[in-house]
Amino acid sequence: MTQSTAQKTEQTGQQPKPHVLNLPLGAARVDREPHSYERWLIAKLMRMAGSPPIRFRLWNGDVIEPNGQEARFVLQLTDPKALYSLVANPNLAFGDLYSAGRLDVEGELPDLMEALYRSVHAARQSWPKWLDALWRNHNPRSTGISEAKENIHHHYDLGNEFYRLWLDRAEMQYTCAYYEQPDLTLEQAQLAKLEHVCRKLRLKPGMTVVEAGCGWGGLARYMARHYGVRVHSYNISREQLAYAREEARQQKLDHLIDYVEDDYRNIEGQYDAFVSIGMLEHVGKENYPALSDLIKRSLKPDGIALLHSIGRNRPMLMNAWIEKRIFPGAYPPSIGEFMEICEHGDFSVLDVENLRLHYAQTLTHWMERFDENKDRVSEMYDEHFTRAWRMYLAGSIAAFQAGALQLFQVVFTHGDNNHLPRNRQDLYITPAAPEDV
Repeated sequence: MTQSTAQKTEQTGQQPKPHVLNLPLGAARVDREPHSYERWLIAKLMRMAGSPPIRFRLWNGDVIEPNGQEARFVLQLTDPKALYSLVANPNLAFGDLYSAGRLDVEGELPDLMEALYRSVHAARQSWPKWLDALWRNHNPRSTGISEAKENIHHHYDLGNEFYRLWLDRAEMQYTCAYYEQPDLTLEQAQLAKLEHVCRKLRLKPGMTVVEAGCGWGGLARYMARHYGVRVHSYNISREQLAYAREEARQQKLDHLIDYVEDDYRNIEGQYDAFVSIGMLEHVGKENYPALSDLIKRSLKPDGIALLHSIGRNRPMLMNAWIEKRIFPGAYPPSIGEFMEICEHGDFSVLDVENLRLHYAQTLTHWMERFDENKDRVSEMYDEHFTRAWRMYLAGSIAAFQAGALQLFQVVFTHGDNNHLPRNRQDLYITPAAPEDV
């Protein structure tokens, strides 16, 4: 039996290399003529995808135009096997082929992905059942306590230097920012998000807050610095916690913040507020009742909870490529599934806000910075890794733009709590974003 990477890290003290596919970038170009059935496969694939405005350039230079419209994008395939992989399961193969350099794109990648999302969504209603089964996404990996460590390591322990290249320079927020004005910088919008969350929790000096999944600890530092609250933040990413603790020490906030290296399921005590930003996607739907019970016992009678999570308009599995290569165990809940957490605990829902377009803008800023640093990323890992993450960021922008993904902030409290604000005026009485960062 082999050791998990988490066990190896604990025993050696060294951070394992990230999970990357060590495949040769690109494939030897094939100059043979495409067979007639290969041209037929491309035409069939495009019809099943809703006839998007895409021109195919094949391995020998031949071009296949879209049916009845002008092409906005070009997909170039380097070898016949790439075509067969794409036809067999585009949900998985598109990302793998692009990452490996066997599929390339002419045109803006986020725009192409958005066009595909919209086209496929419209066409899917008429798919035969066998095609739905063939192209289906698979169930997410387990998010049990032992598996959760491995899942989080896969994505978040790639190294703080990597994320520092393209996240905001204020608090290293790897979640949706809040663009209350469209011209805000990434730094302003991320600080505005933190302020927006604090206002929704109605924080006051001396309160206690528990945070499930703290990332690099920015929200905890913001709450302690600006609201004078005592924060207990839980995380199982050792890389992130090392950064968070050092930042709290340097900012002289460590007397107010306890960064706990432990699973959220082991939270103890009662608090004035429970908050989780960007962790629910990793919890797993089967664990929602236990999460609801945890929040119920963690909140004081007048306490307020806030969950911030990527979501869906209806239940749907995560894209196979993202779940397999980028975010193992990920499952964004539908708004109905989200509400099951509140219903199970007999909570009163106070506020639901959808920040979908805010996340599209956040991701656009991230991708701009990522592209500025892509040579450095390739030096740190390799070009295959860089292309995979570029596909992930572009596909995420497209998913939020097309409405395939949502971003929910839900505020709730105990069902019998009457000590509540009468309106939301205090959330907007002054701008949440600082004038300058």
